[in-house]
Amino acid sequence: MFHVELRQFPHVARAFNLTREDLDARITRPWVRGEAVELDDRRWAPERAKLEIYEGRALAVEEIGLGRGWANVTRSAEQVTDRVLAEVRQAIESPPALNTLKDELAARCAQTPLEMREVLELTARLEPDAPMDERLALARRAVLELLSEGAAKLSGA
Repeated sequence: MFHVELRQFPHVARAFNLTREDLDARITRPWVRGEAVELDDRRWAPERAKLEIYEGRALAVEEIGLGRGWANVTRSAEQVTDRVLAEVRQAIESPPALNTLKDELAARCAQTPLEMREVLELTARLEPDAPMDERLALARRAVLELLSEGAAKLSGA
């Protein structure tokens, strides 16, 4: 489980018992992209706030209450902020499905023209669990890279 603290003087927000998927979707992906993160009815801008991520066991409700949660996290969990952000940065910069998608698109484009709808369908098959905005970004990036490499051409047909 992951536990998060966002701090921007004089404000502090904490979230406990997040799964990796929750952590990435709600906090780390937007943070790495430079987007504001929403937590506890407040927006936290990466350029002004400080983020700390800990990984450890899930905390029971009684361990979080009465302001004891963060002390329990820092005592029993490992600080992993740099590692997690580096992993997210790497995934955003070079998604694992990118090369597979490019190879498939290049092979299909060599045989017959593709419509953008087909590109998006293939992207959805390769990354079925990714949010729609990430699939669109992946498809866009693959197409742009293929165009810049000369492996594909745009057609007005």
